[in-house]
Amino acid sequence: QVQLVESGGGLVQAGGSLRLSCAISGRSSGAYAMGWFRLAPGKEREFVAAVTWNGGTTSYADSVKGRFTISRDNAQSTVYLQMNSLKPEDTAVYYCAANWIYSDLQTSNSMDAWGKGTLVTVSS
Repeated sequence: QVQLVESGGGLVQAGGSLRLSCAISGRSSGAYAMGWFRLAPGKEREFVAAVTWNGGTTSYADSVKGRFTISRDNAQSTVYLQMNSLKPEDTAVYYCAANWIYSDLQTSNSMDAWGKGTLVTVSS
């Protein structure tokens, strides 16, 4: 079981950048694949990005490809989401999630752990 705590959200103008962090604690924290999701008002939860346990493979939603970068530092037990060229439609609560199986981050609603989220607001 792992615990996840997100940070780094805030208010930014369109075209700006933010970096989100997800601190991972608990047993075997470095062994989980990790992902970022977002939930905007009136919309369903959306997959944003995922990374394998060793950082060797990443995947992105088409809506963020080329603008967002997911990475991890297992020595610091932290996963990052660098968000550039932000748009108002990126406004959402961003959540990190842990899953033993990398592919399940995109295909399953069941995660091993969720964080409580951090709010990102992009003004036009």
